[in-house]
Amino acid sequence: MNPNAPEPTDAAATAPTESGTGNPPPARSGRNRRGPAPQRAPHNGANPGAGTPPQRHHPMLDQLAQSYPALFGEVFRPLKRGIFQDLLEAQPEVFDKDGLKTALALHTRSTRYLTAVASGQPRCDLSGQPVEDLAPEHVHHALVEVFRRRQGRAPQDLRPKLRQRIEQAFEASGLGAEAYAALVQTRDEALNTLTQEALDAVVSRAARDAALLRAFEASGKTVEAFADMYGMGVADANRTLERARSRAVKPA
Repeated sequence: MNPNAPEPTDAAATAPTESGTGNPPPARSGRNRRGPAPQRAPHNGANPGAGTPPQRHHPMLDQLAQSYPALFGEVFRPLKRGIFQDLLEAQPEVFDKDGLKTALALHTRSTRYLTAVASGQPRCDLSGQPVEDLAPEHVHHALVEVFRRRQGRAPQDLRPKLRQRIEQAFEASGLGAEAYAALVQTRDEALNTLTQEALDAVVSRAARDAALLRAFEASGKTVEAFADMYGMGVADANRTLERARSRAVKPA
């Protein structure tokens, strides 16, 4: 693999930020300005605003979309590691090394691409076929970066939604809380605290679910009777019991 190639792994995990942290940039006051405000170029990958066409920034991105629509078309998918070399070998007469390097860097730092990584779907090859799972830390850092970009434009606090998404990513990772926390540790203490709160919530919920499953198995009752005894709906009881069973059979 070419040592100068841009890895989608690194781009997704360390997308550039305005502040250098996971926090949204502070709002700028419109006071004390002299004359009209200068037009600002849109952030790479972010929505530049209504009525403004999205900036692709590099003509080779259009070529990639035409040649490999399953990866670079209407729906973005996480790229397999080594995709840079795969592209050069597949179409050496179309893609020059420097241009492709720049185009892939722009692509993997776009909000659309980071959203695909944050969803946790697997990395895909040139045909769009899944070939490898995303590392948990890449999913986590993509979640945080997408949150940071959206928080800068949202009137409401998006941290509760981010915490919920971290909970889901943690559960999907199959890791223990300590191992996950070590992988996603950052220099942003506020983000580390939010992440720890999410992990604690999942661990606590798992413990409650396991206790309920033990009580159900010891009761000898039907799900309907057990749910009625605990003041639960039958559907809720079934979901909780299935969740606890699923965790119990996962490898340690």
